[in-house]
Amino acid sequence: MTDRIARLRQEFANVFGCAPSVIVKGPGRVDLMGSHTDYNEGYVLPVAVNLDVIAGGRLREDNIVAVYSANFETKVEFELDDIEYDSVNKWSNYVRGVLHFLQEAGVALQGADVAIQGNVPIGSGMSSSAAIEIAVGFLFQQMIGFEMSGPDLALIGQKAENKFVGVNTGIMDQFISRLGKKDHALFLDCRTLGYDFVPLDTSWVKIVVCDTMKRRGLVDSEYDLRRKQCEEAARLFAQWLPDVKALRDVGVEDFERFKDRLPKVVRKRAEHVVYENDRVLRSCKVLRSGDFVEFGRIMNASHDSARDLYEVSCAELEAMVSVCRSAAGSLCSRLAGAGFGGCTVSLVRDESVEQFLGYVKENYSAATGLDPALYVCTAEDGASVLDCQ
Repeated sequence: MTDRIARLRQEFANVFGCAPSVIVKGPGRVDLMGSHTDYNEGYVLPVAVNLDVIAGGRLREDNIVAVYSANFETKVEFELDDIEYDSVNKWSNYVRGVLHFLQEAGVALQGADVAIQGNVPIGSGMSSSAAIEIAVGFLFQQMIGFEMSGPDLALIGQKAENKFVGVNTGIMDQFISRLGKKDHALFLDCRTLGYDFVPLDTSWVKIVVCDTMKRRGLVDSEYDLRRKQCEEAARLFAQWLPDVKALRDVGVEDFERFKDRLPKVVRKRAEHVVYENDRVLRSCKVLRSGDFVEFGRIMNASHDSARDLYEVSCAELEAMVSVCRSAAGSLCSRLAGAGFGGCTVSLVRDESVEQFLGYVKENYSAATGLDPALYVCTAEDGASVLDCQ
């Protein structure tokens, strides 16, 4: 991280001719449990990881925001009173959207020079977009000093993604990027935004994220379709259970009682979500007892359900899960994020990590012809100040 901060400071000086007054981070995330439960107002269990977006900034005397992306080696400028969607430099829309909705929330912003650099793999399901949104929002909060709670800043990031960029995501990604805690997972109730930290002792078990290198080409259209199917399931359940507003309100016993009245595909989607919420709740209990073996079984069940009932897997994900589960020291493997490509997440015994990495790289490449990117992750703090003058 020290080297990245130094490089960002140098690039900031090269582009803007001065030093940033503050540098912050917004981490990426991996969801240990809670596949497609967030937009069903259910429960999720993500961790913030040691892959992140760092952002440096310095206030200006005008209302112009100049943003340089070290990843794209491009600078854009816009005025705070005229923030429009950029169809050319689309990466900048995550920045623009956050600033637009901060102002809509009544925050008096000021122009600034900003440089950002990220090492969250794009399109992998580790939420590089939320990392940018939270890094930028937190950066401006530090530079200007306005008061805003962590949950409220997460909601600003979600609005930017939903209403400015146009991707209809739930709240999990921005929430964990802002509020993550080192050596803990975060249990989040996506309806109430109530949350709690669950200990995640990685001294003998490591989180290994494996990028299949299959980009998620179908995720937008299929994601929207899954949402509609879940909304239909909730509407039908509300006929029999008037208190149902979303699938989060349907318990396992309720589902089993009424499932035969649902259309086949809608039933499959609902079954996954209802049981996935139950798996998240059970996961919190077993993690608090330190039972990683049982947690691994629950993670495996989550993947199998996402594959068979929610149907969001693909050949590359299945190849990776199969290889990871068969590797020495592996306790489990499941898809991460929305599916249709991207990453898997595995729990691996610490003494077997190097052997696991070599085995997965060789055998996944042999099965698919793709060269995977593998990350040994730790559970980290959410948005944080890294350096300031």
